[in-house]
Amino acid sequence: MKKELSELTDSELLDEAKKMKSDSIINAALIGFMFGIIVYSILQNTVGLFTLIPLFFIFKLFHKPKRNKGLKKLLKDRKLK
Repeated sequence: MKKELSELTDSELLDEAKKMKSDSIINAALIGFMFGIIVYSILQNTVGLFTLIPLFFIFKLFHKPKRNKGLKKLLKDRKLK
């Protein structure tokens, strides 16, 4: 079970920040890949389900839970970063 952010120690918070950074890099790569699929689909004049599925996943990647914002605020409050 995941702990609440306020219950984490300083070292655990820093570990979560590292995970958040690597997750954002992976998300950027996935979004770029899916954007490439969309561009390819448009260039091949096949706008349809093959175009809409990547758009849905891009939307889901951008609308993450507010845990990242809370983590950044907590790191700032504890003066860790």
